[in-house]
Amino acid sequence: MTDYIEPGEVRIGGIRFNIIPTHEAFDVEIPEIGAIYTHMLGHDCHSIVAGAAHAEAMIEQLRGFLAKGYNLVLTSHYTPEDLKDVETKIAYLSELKTIAAGCNDAAAFKAAVKKRYGGYGGENYLDMTAGFFFKR
Repeated sequence: MTDYIEPGEVRIGGIRFNIIPTHEAFDVEIPEIGAIYTHMLGHDCHSIVAGAAHAEAMIEQLRGFLAKGYNLVLTSHYTPEDLKDVETKIAYLSELKTIAAGCNDAAAFKAAVKKRYGGYGGENYLDMTAGFFFKR
């Protein structure tokens, strides 16, 4: 690599981007088209969530997407999504915290999440999330 993009506004090919640092990496806002690039959203896919505090941080980040009114959410690991998908993920993250609070171990947590979100992909992410919520 010879060039690095620093946080803040940058123009590439005449298009304005805003590089926004996050806890995990960065988001890239593309104001002209009302879009945001983030690492992953996945409205019907489990996410790697490192406990209740991390879920809350993710919710706050997604609420920021709603507040800015993005038309399009682009990600590394999923299809293009919209604000309805953002709302779906916020509800999922909130429910994960509720389910975790009512469980005593990772196995019970995974079973309850799978029952509630049976059609979700990314079961390996759910395994990791269970491990974070219920460390031995």
